[in-house]
Amino acid sequence: MKKVAIIGANGQIAHLVEERLLAETDVELTLLLRNSNRLANLADNPRVRIIDGDAKNLEDLKKAIQGQDLVYVSFVDHGAGATLTKNVIRLMDEAGVKRLISSNILGIYDEVPGEFGRYNREVCFGGKVTEDNPAVVSDREIENSDLDYTVMRIAWLNDHPDTNYTVTYKGEEYIGVSVSRKSVADVVVRIVKDFDLFNKESIGFADPATQGATRPVY
Repeated sequence: MKKVAIIGANGQIAHLVEERLLAETDVELTLLLRNSNRLANLADNPRVRIIDGDAKNLEDLKKAIQGQDLVYVSFVDHGAGATLTKNVIRLMDEAGVKRLISSNILGIYDEVPGEFGRYNREVCFGGKVTEDNPAVVSDREIENSDLDYTVMRIAWLNDHPDTNYTVTYKGEEYIGVSVSRKSVADVVVRIVKDFDLFNKESIGFADPATQGATRPVY
């Protein structure tokens, strides 16, 4: 039975992941969030362990990571120096946990073309992708680690009720500009079911129907 920790377990995508994993697998979940009352509906589930804590607190983070098979960080590390990412890597190494799914944003390699690429650089990176941007640092730290990782470069999110997405890899031009939260959850669930899927990869994914749009598609 796989054990999976979700850091930031109260996010919208995290909720979708939790719901599907509990319905479709026998995975045991450890859920770290700031206010455990927000997941009161899962408190009595024998496959769920809830930690009321802060991902920025080393002891809380350590408690969530120990004994897991996979760690999923459900939010993007925008903190200066990507300290959270560095802490996750160190604590996973110390605990002997290898598999990581890390949330990030599209554009960290300046891989988004055209007018939308310009818009995305302006909004997400202040006009220019720099080496010290926290999202860039987070990706680099993970890539240089010895973890079995998947970096998810997530497009602009919407709540469309579909799971339609095209995957691109590092070094390839990003296809699409927006993606449904349901699609992001689908990628996470697929990886939890098959640890080899997208292993040691940085993937971008978006709804191909949004390709060519100059602004996010909501």
